[in-house]
Amino acid sequence: MRNHNRVLLGLDLGYTGCKAIAFNLEGEVLASAYREYSMSYPRPGWVELDPEAIWRHTASAIRQVTSSVPDSPGRSGIAALAVSVMGEAFTPVDRQGRPVVPTLTAFDQRGGPECARLIEQLGADRLFALTGQVPGSTYPLAKICWLQRNRPDAYRAVDKFLCYGELVLSRLGLPPTIDYSMAARTMAFDVHRLDWSEPILEAARLDPKLLPAVAPAGTALGRPAPGIADELGLPRSTLVVLGGHDQPCGAVGAGVLAEGQATYALGTVHVICAVLGGFQATLGAAGFPCYPHVVPGRFVTIAYNFTGGSLLRWVRDAFAQSEVEQGRATDQDPYDLLLADLPATPTNLLVLPHFSGTGTPWFDGEARGSILGLTLSTERREIVKAILEGTTFELGLNLGLLERSGTSVRELHAIGGSAKSAVDLQIRANILNRPILAMNVSEAASLGAAILAGVGVGLYESHEAAAHRLAQVRHVYHPDPDVATQYRSRLATYEVVHPLIREVYHRRGDDLTRGSE
Repeated sequence: MRNHNRVLLGLDLGYTGCKAIAFNLEGEVLASAYREYSMSYPRPGWVELDPEAIWRHTASAIRQVTSSVPDSPGRSGIAALAVSVMGEAFTPVDRQGRPVVPTLTAFDQRGGPECARLIEQLGADRLFALTGQVPGSTYPLAKICWLQRNRPDAYRAVDKFLCYGELVLSRLGLPPTIDYSMAARTMAFDVHRLDWSEPILEAARLDPKLLPAVAPAGTALGRPAPGIADELGLPRSTLVVLGGHDQPCGAVGAGVLAEGQATYALGTVHVICAVLGGFQATLGAAGFPCYPHVVPGRFVTIAYNFTGGSLLRWVRDAFAQSEVEQGRATDQDPYDLLLADLPATPTNLLVLPHFSGTGTPWFDGEARGSILGLTLSTERREIVKAILEGTTFELGLNLGLLERSGTSVRELHAIGGSAKSAVDLQIRANILNRPILAMNVSEAASLGAAILAGVGVGLYESHEAAAHRLAQVRHVYHPDPDVATQYRSRLATYEVVHPLIREVYHRRGDDLTRGSE
């Protein structure tokens, strides 16, 4: 019989959807809910989210889960909860907690000139040495400076700049508090002192009072306001524990706690998150960040491409309506139908998956997606497989750079939505030439948040003990040596393509750069 006496709720807020999952102490999923939402693109280069809509979806997901694990005699319901959140998205709010402007996301490019000014003032090397982040317009700090210069009226109305973890805490009636991993993703946090960086705030003319309080992930913060708890179906005794950035949260949920291990997150953004024993200064020159884990005393680095699962979603929405309709009629996942008939061998196409610019190591916001090698005989199934190949080549390139910078990754623990597909994972194992471990719970970010909640309230002795108990491997996908050899030469070709065509997308005034109006 399932044990409901101690239930942990892990929330995971991503760029295209939010999940609420209730786990028992053995890591068994008791109830789950998912809500999908969309980003908006009001102008070329602007990418926003509606924070009010995201909270409505989050609250709806919570209510669905709590209705399945009610607080009743002999069943204590949700004991604790924590939140795993997407990096870099931030929202300015006023004194009443209302959004001053919509959420500015990591994909939003409007902070480029401001980031250049910060680099001129402080130097790129010093910015990395302080923050562990390679300077770029991705980070909230650059876009906060953009608001200062371009929307002074909005800036004057701001009481706090909040990422989504703090927004959720505020909606639960608790003081907004950010953990070290998420604070680092603002590019305003000193990863050595574990506090906001005075030199950076001074250079940005940013009052520290506009930033949330900082505390370690796993800190118990208190209970939701009674009325809010009742509205969400949470027991009033539920404790809210500080979560963190979704990538290190996912690492905890996937049992990735030791050097040499990494998660391979197959969500909206595709990310490899590798665990480090401490700060590695050599990573900055190679284009990789280095910042605190949600586990005390450890650091992580991440390699990522912004267009990951969102690219397959684009294919689904634009070209796979028959699979969507068939999935509705037969209760099947349209993605499974889309991947059911892929070519058995590597394709002759090359996809650059830069549909939202690039992440590491290029940090090229002007880049655009490309499909090379098309002929009149090219079939849709070849393009679908080439998209899977391209998103994997991009991270294969990153893995090579990480290794040359001193960070070795022996195995990858796959998490996220696409981690449920055997077809998908085998292709990726062949290209990356490493074993890929599919976890029993693919939604590891939610599980990692639940583990943080359990450690924070004393239901687990440690992160290691909880991960050892809960992070079980479902299947290992080993690379096929012959196919891996074929992909090795294709990866070598892939590595030189973006530098060769980059100039095309950087021509100012070109329709490719402006995007569609």
